[in-house]
Amino acid sequence: MQELEFPAYEFRLKNSENKPYIFDPIRKKFIHLTPEEWVRQHVLQFLIQTKGYPSSLINVEKEIKIYDTKKRYDIVVFNSDGTIFLVVECKRPSVAITQATFDQIARYNLLLKAELLMVTNGLQHYYCAMDFEEERYHFLKELPNYNIK
Repeated sequence: MQELEFPAYEFRLKNSENKPYIFDPIRKKFIHLTPEEWVRQHVLQFLIQTKGYPSSLINVEKEIKIYDTKKRYDIVVFNSDGTIFLVVECKRPSVAITQATFDQIARYNLLLKAELLMVTNGLQHYYCAMDFEEERYHFLKELPNYNIK
């Protein structure tokens, strides 16, 4: 798999029926290793190992309903009170991060009401803080480390 713009992490990999799999520590199972999954697993390690977010507060690939349409978010990090702190949208490295990507995560966030958003293709990372009063987001230089709430 392609090298990404994250620190080096150790992953559990295996092959089954000539397909590569990677162990997801949140879902606690091996997942088919696609380019997008490679990015998602790097983000999970980044959140847990580098930023200190507890794995118990992280959720991966859950279905949500937006305007009668079923969608799946990539990663959500909860506050300890159950509110949503961060929503992450992962794209495979070959997908450019565009306004459409931000529009997608903004639509998800109409329902989820996260404080922070992260969009990444593994090569470029964007972090935003939500301003719900002004109905806009402000770009951040980096994602904050975990801070108990």
